[in-house]
Amino acid sequence: MEKEERPFKVHVLVVPYPLQGHLNPMLQFSKRLVSKGVKATLPNTIAINKSMHADPNSPVDIETISDGFDEGGFAQAESTEIYLSRLQEVGSKTLADLINRLKDLGRPVTAVIYDGFMPWALDVAKQFGLTGVTFFNQSCSVNNIYYHVQRGLLRLPLSEPTVSLPGLPLLHASETPSFVSDSVSYPGFHHLVMNQFCNIDEADWVLFNSFYKLEEEIVVWMAKRWRLRTIGPTLPSMYLDKRIEDDKDYGISTFKPDETNCIKWLQDKPSASVVYVAFGSVARLGAEQMEELAWGLKASNYYFLWVVRAAEQAKLPKNFKEDTSDKSLVVIWSPQLEVLANESTGCFVTHCGFNSVLEALSFGVPMVAMPQWTDQPTNAKYVEDVWKMGIRAMADEKGVVRRQVIEHCLRQVMEGEKGKEIKENAIKWKNLAKEAISEGGNSDTNIDEFVAKLTGS
Repeated sequence: MEKEERPFKVHVLVVPYPLQGHLNPMLQFSKRLVSKGVKATLPNTIAINKSMHADPNSPVDIETISDGFDEGGFAQAESTEIYLSRLQEVGSKTLADLINRLKDLGRPVTAVIYDGFMPWALDVAKQFGLTGVTFFNQSCSVNNIYYHVQRGLLRLPLSEPTVSLPGLPLLHASETPSFVSDSVSYPGFHHLVMNQFCNIDEADWVLFNSFYKLEEEIVVWMAKRWRLRTIGPTLPSMYLDKRIEDDKDYGISTFKPDETNCIKWLQDKPSASVVYVAFGSVARLGAEQMEELAWGLKASNYYFLWVVRAAEQAKLPKNFKEDTSDKSLVVIWSPQLEVLANESTGCFVTHCGFNSVLEALSFGVPMVAMPQWTDQPTNAKYVEDVWKMGIRAMADEKGVVRRQVIEHCLRQVMEGEKGKEIKENAIKWKNLAKEAISEGGNSDTNIDEFVAKLTGS
């Protein structure tokens, strides 16, 4: 059955980079726009569309564009560089085709809101005379670092042991994103994140999935350069302000969560007794790190719920699941929002992807940070030293976090005196996140202003 067509003043295309962690916040922002009278269409790549589990009742229309690899997406490409080149070439053409097709169907597009990873979408928008809006899925602080590199204000390779930039705490080189601290190892991705700023000065708006009080200093600094607004955290409404009815999930997933088992297993566990462990949809732990994490979790003697994707299961120690079954549940994918919202969850061992950090922060769940790459080292620095709602599990000279360190960090967060302070700060940030998106909150006001400009009201 087709969705009922609502009257609308403006129609926006919201174009995410084809990764789960980029899809979720942009889809959620689209729902916010729909709730405020804007028609929103989200074009996925054909490859992502084939593999995803989508909510058929979503208020957001789903269309497709091509990245040039329709059978397998990124995994089909010979290299990162080849994938990004084809994504720009074929994506630009098929996005333009979609805009023309929607116009012919009587649904003309007013604005293109595009992932910062795809600045070429702004060129397409301007070709049609449309409003062009950059949407950043990573923090203002991380993107401030990328901006300084792209503009030649921070030169690579880093020549000093520390980095000092406006609005940021003093960072050790290892606390900058991996594409900065070790740029030669990631040439394709290095270009991807720096290129976000190649035409940003031509964008009509710059939106960040963050909120003002979370990154106040840097937001003020960046807002002097662009029409910048924070519109986060982009979590389903039922966990924040409850103004979008039945909005309990993002609505798109490239993995199918083991929902029933996870929630049933959590139900009879004491309050704040469970350690939740998840490293997102992309990060891959080495076999040695996997083993150290496994034995660290076992030694802590806490209940733990561990998400180990299918491709990673072989790295688990032999018979580990069976030997720890009285204390643990190991699943291929979890309904993370429901797990973090559950009162049994007392701690989140996380890679510190920004979505996961925002989710933990919005639910007031303390974190043990085990960053792997990209923006995660910087996010982990903020979790421990700026927001003070977690602790970093430090790696040794081989880059491995040892089992003793993991056990010690878990005990500090779950039981120790430091844990008490961390839990108090976690609750503080939970309240500030809800306040930001509530009616009259800073993020919600920013969304209202953005919609008013689009609609001319």
